[in-house]
Amino acid sequence: MSANRPAAVVVLAAGEGTRMKSATPKVLHALCGRSLVGHVVAASRELSPEHLVVVVGHAREQVTAHLAEIDAEVRTAVQHEQNGTGHAVRMGLEELSDSGVALDGTVIVVCGDTPLLTGETLQRLAAAHSGDGNAVTVLSAEVPDATGYGRIVRDDANGAVTAIVEHKDATDSQRAIREINSGVFAFDAQLLTDALGKVRTDNSQGEEYLTDVLGILREAGHRVGACVAVDHREIVGINNRVQLAEARRLLNDRLLERAMLSGVTVVDPATTWIDVTVTFEPDALVHPGTQLLGATHLAADAEVGPNSRLTDTTVGAGAVVAFTVAQGAEVGAGASVGPYAYLRPGTRLGAKAKAGTYVEMKNATIGEGTKVPHLSYVGDATIGEQTNIGAASVFVNYDGVHKHHTTIGSHCRTGADNMLVAPVTIGDGAYTAAGSVITKDVPPGSLAVARGQQRNIEGWVARKRPGSAAARAAEAARREDEGQQ
Repeated sequence: MSANRPAAVVVLAAGEGTRMKSATPKVLHALCGRSLVGHVVAASRELSPEHLVVVVGHAREQVTAHLAEIDAEVRTAVQHEQNGTGHAVRMGLEELSDSGVALDGTVIVVCGDTPLLTGETLQRLAAAHSGDGNAVTVLSAEVPDATGYGRIVRDDANGAVTAIVEHKDATDSQRAIREINSGVFAFDAQLLTDALGKVRTDNSQGEEYLTDVLGILREAGHRVGACVAVDHREIVGINNRVQLAEARRLLNDRLLERAMLSGVTVVDPATTWIDVTVTFEPDALVHPGTQLLGATHLAADAEVGPNSRLTDTTVGAGAVVAFTVAQGAEVGAGASVGPYAYLRPGTRLGAKAKAGTYVEMKNATIGEGTKVPHLSYVGDATIGEQTNIGAASVFVNYDGVHKHHTTIGSHCRTGADNMLVAPVTIGDGAYTAAGSVITKDVPPGSLAVARGQQRNIEGWVARKRPGSAAARAAEAARREDEGQQ
């Protein structure tokens, strides 16, 4: 067990977030594949805390349900009325106490709307708190413009924090300080519990402020310290959609930088978006205008884009996916997809298979080397190896009530403009004629022809469309033929 492992992390996520102007609770707004609170929980988990408590309030049923989905071990505490940050932390500690938990060690308090905060920074905070022997350690940051933030005032002699002064209360010299309070703290658990019981509400908001704990502990003779974040952007909180977009850009840049440093070529980072759950192997190539979402994985030498959106999709080594939307699909090694293809959930393309231009697939397994090159829909199907599906083919899988399956063997050749009416099976090595509607099983090695005989009605245009452009063209062609005889 790490010496800096905290006894608990308390995440404050009870606020309404009215400036988001949304029916969705603020902490559930998403960026890069996770909710705001999901990012904070993930960073907190990197500390391996003995207990992780999220304090919920506004829309608590939604937030609690979301937390249960992303981390089943998270505890929740309810702040029925938003009576300040100190009150919120007290609700979190009471939840643990009521469950029989006696905290001993460090308690980290973080805000649920700081998605850029990293586990590495929280670990540095925990280490500084333990190493310096502080009663409380503030995570601070030095910012280019500190306007509106609480300033960290230090003792020049030993660097200890003597006060956190809000901007409106600061003197001119204090306003020149660029080190600010992030709202993230490390506390001694017992001292925090005792001090919270002494926090007063005689302020303009009538609330319990967590920052008052610092003054209480300092007046009692305890040391208050600060740990400066390496990157001030990590502490940015989200209060409106503009800030959400700014944070999404920053986090996306961080993810792309990590990918590129690990050996991925990203041609245009400005137009490429990825989720935190996307993974890569070296020498993957991502073209402009591409979104990689969910549990998408690109293997070595895979090439994706331009202008593609892949969600929960695996792209095999050396495969090429261009101008494509894919969700829940698997693209085999050396396979080719697009342009303008749509791979829906359950699509499995084998090695060196092809889903070409304007091809849609759903719940379909395509064998190695099999090609569906153009203008086709393949739904609820299994196709063997080295088969070719003719252009403009439709796998007719739905009878209006139930879905049915089509099976096509290996080394088959289906003609263009085929309707394959499921359930139907085409055996290995079989052919189907162009324009056929296949409603019966085709034995291996057979040719299936399912279309009416062609009949030409001579002179029909002249009789039915006299004087039309078509009639004039036909008459001119007839005279030309007669002149050549």
